[in-house]
Amino acid sequence: MSPNVTDSSAPALAPPLGTPPAARWLKDPAEAFTAPALKLRLQGARSSWRDTPVSLRLWFWLAPLLTAAIGGVLRFVRLGEPGSLVFDETYYIKDAYSYLQSGYERNWAEKANEKFVTGDFSALENSAEYVVHPPVGKWMIAFGMWLFGPSSTFGWRFTAALVGTLSILMIALIAQKMFRSTILGAVAGLLFAVDGHAIVQSRTSLLDIFVMFWALASFGALLLDRDDGRRRLATRLAALATRGANGRVPRGALLYGPWLGFRPWRLVAGITLGLCIGTKWSGLFYLAAFGILTVLWDMSSRRIAGIKFWVAGAIVKDGVLAFVSLVPVASATYLASWTGWFMSSDAYDRQWAATNPGGPWSWVPDSLRSLWHYHSTAYSFHTGLGSDHPYKANAWSWFVMGRPTSFYTDYPKNGERGCTVDSCAAVVSSVGNPIIWWSAAAAILFLVVFWIARRDWRAGAILAGFAAGYLPWLLYPNRTIFFFYAIAYEPFLILALVMVLGLVLGKTTDPPWRRQQGALWVGIFLVLVLAVSAYFYPIWTAELIPYEDWKNHMWMPSWI
Repeated sequence: MSPNVTDSSAPALAPPLGTPPAARWLKDPAEAFTAPALKLRLQGARSSWRDTPVSLRLWFWLAPLLTAAIGGVLRFVRLGEPGSLVFDETYYIKDAYSYLQSGYERNWAEKANEKFVTGDFSALENSAEYVVHPPVGKWMIAFGMWLFGPSSTFGWRFTAALVGTLSILMIALIAQKMFRSTILGAVAGLLFAVDGHAIVQSRTSLLDIFVMFWALASFGALLLDRDDGRRRLATRLAALATRGANGRVPRGALLYGPWLGFRPWRLVAGITLGLCIGTKWSGLFYLAAFGILTVLWDMSSRRIAGIKFWVAGAIVKDGVLAFVSLVPVASATYLASWTGWFMSSDAYDRQWAATNPGGPWSWVPDSLRSLWHYHSTAYSFHTGLGSDHPYKANAWSWFVMGRPTSFYTDYPKNGERGCTVDSCAAVVSSVGNPIIWWSAAAAILFLVVFWIARRDWRAGAILAGFAAGYLPWLLYPNRTIFFFYAIAYEPFLILALVMVLGLVLGKTTDPPWRRQQGALWVGIFLVLVLAVSAYFYPIWTAELIPYEDWKNHMWMPSWI
């Protein structure tokens, strides 16, 4: 089914026999609140899983898994290259090693990198290090180092590659669910699998790939909760209808609607959002955006069900429990991620409260006061960070990939490192596939207009995810920020692009020639994407190529 299908476009109940064709859309208002009508409005015309042909059941999982397998190959092959610490890996990989040793970050002596890459970890000191990012992402990096050993460059990047691959599977399943199309789900997975920005982030142990992973997992959990909430609302209203007069819901029950109770997928979202914030504080924007989004979805479902005070009903009977499931759960998860810091006695600022009386806050445990002070100084650092950097990129430029980050460069001469021409290049650049990124930028602008005109919930959801990951960075025009932060919202760029491709593909009810024409254009687009990814792949993975070839990949002067 094409993405043109919306909740309000579910087929009407069959009209009575003998109804004139021109009037078959007319319905008896009394039927609107019967159990079958309620379920149809809220859940759509859903067929049973057992009614689906076996071949389609197979492709429901096989298509996303195949795209994840393709992306996994692109991410895991030669994952240990380059064999040195790349860009900010110098912080996070060494911090991860420190976590394995003591549960918190410790300082390193001078020239620690040279020793570290040879497997010599003697430069790790006993004194605590001041860091400004929470622990989750570094613990995830540490997991790969624990599995494969701290001297394995493959182990350094294993978890990043793993979550990058799992994210392909998630985005394919999410697109499949949102657009009710196995084809569009596969397209979403394929685009994310072959995009260079996602590949580079998955092959480099920075924190932003983990922010993306947990934000995407939270979005997927809330999508499942959306369906669960509608199913509960339909079931409970239908139960009231079966007990009501003439099989209709009693009028009083339609004032605010029923309580829907505890919803487990919201609890899952609370945990994953806590892990997102525990990787980088930018996850707070996802908590705010997704929290508002899920309550708006509840309002919409109550409105569609015919509940009179649908706003108040959603806030009182859904919103309070939604807040409890998201905010306190995310907060508890975030605090739990600091367990290593709490269990230590000499981590940075761990004993701050012992030498600083609490005054009116003396009732707060010393450990929490110390952590709060740590956070306040880290916040001051983040908001005041304005040092210059050659790859600093204003957030406005991210939209068109104006200044990708160069993670690694090596320019050997003839005879060095296998170079057989005058000069070679082995680089890792975070430039994405230009066809994907520039098309996705146009798709975002289109969806803004599309949502205003059609109020399509999928367009709104995609824009909410994009806005949470992108718009906050516009508030810091003077702060030192980089293009690779954009990985956090890249899945929503892909979903926006896929939704537009679905519109090009057309509806299943369109004439065959219309579907064939749409499939041709989508097919041409995908072939072009694959060709461009194959062309750029060497500069995403530090392959040795002639220097002139590298220059030919720099389509914009600002990419160098």
